[in-house]
Amino acid sequence: MSRPILFVDRDGTLIEEPGDFQIDSYAKLRFVEGVIPAMLKLRDAGYDFVIVSNQDGLGTDAYPQESFDGPHALMMQVFESQGIRFRDVLIDTSFPEDNAPTRKPQIGLVLPYLKDRTIDWARSAVVGDRPTDVQLADNMGIRAFQLRTAQFGGEWDWAGIAHALADAPRTARVERTTKETRIVVEVDLDRAAEPRVRTGLGFYDHMLEQLGKHGGFALSLECEGDLHIDEHHTIEDCALALGQALRQALGDKRGIGRYGSDVVAPDVPDARPTTYGLNLPMDETLASAALDFSGRPYFVFDGEFRRERVGDLPTELVPHVFRSLCETAGLNLHLAVRGDNDHHKVEACFKAVARALRQALAREGRELPSTKGAL
Repeated sequence: MSRPILFVDRDGTLIEEPGDFQIDSYAKLRFVEGVIPAMLKLRDAGYDFVIVSNQDGLGTDAYPQESFDGPHALMMQVFESQGIRFRDVLIDTSFPEDNAPTRKPQIGLVLPYLKDRTIDWARSAVVGDRPTDVQLADNMGIRAFQLRTAQFGGEWDWAGIAHALADAPRTARVERTTKETRIVVEVDLDRAAEPRVRTGLGFYDHMLEQLGKHGGFALSLECEGDLHIDEHHTIEDCALALGQALRQALGDKRGIGRYGSDVVAPDVPDARPTTYGLNLPMDETLASAALDFSGRPYFVFDGEFRRERVGDLPTELVPHVFRSLCETAGLNLHLAVRGDNDHHKVEACFKAVARALRQALAREGRELPSTKGAL
């Protein structure tokens, strides 16, 4: 069975890099935050590890080999004591001006691996702190992760890298631009995080945040809309973009729960919405939602609002939000709400749908939940 390899830079990636760029004493040895738990997670996911490092002038009078060997050996011992072993350690000792074919980002050091057909190259990756590590990955034709540092930038930490590679997360980024709105949505269905939503409409932000928070997925949504005209385009287009992101992140939908309709409060008196399945109480209000990622958009709403607005959200657009979400997500949703307080009713609708989404999006294996062979 083929195994993926994580090709890992050393200084600045496994261990912190000092100001003089040489870890030539035990006192300079510091591990990068989160590296050991992340590598343990990757090890358990089947990854092998190979160090690929440029060590300028190693073995010269300016950087004696014996100064390097002690801290390096201690680093390797610490990793091994934690159950992390490296398949290989590849070190280039040239200077940049030498233009050696073995110096990153050139592929000379890793060339024997590139000829190995037993490696799972689709899952293999390079992790480093410099742009040269990213270029090495490009030259190898595999994925790159640049660690976030003050000196070289980058956007990843070790926990994020382990999540991206070991969990095979279902993620999507959607950019939707029209004459009325510019929207960027990012979702990660396999990571819980505090939602970040900015639409220019405070109460709508709060409601969309409920979908991520109670839906159990990471959600980021930014919108610049024509609010100087009215709210309609912003509210509708954000729902359309979010539905598109959910559909894209689900991929072929293998392993998902597909349906969301678990009863939470079945014994509330005079609660007509109980026929729909998932019941969510909020003080005097009861909302219920049942949904199916069938690929066939359909929306049924049973409820009404007395107020024209709750905050800056027109209540007439609440059903439209969910209808738009269904349209692009390929979602069948039945939603009902009863109560006296319109604020409670709107919020309960979003929370009920979110809780149904949590069940439907959950992975339960690799089977496709359909007798048709497609969703």
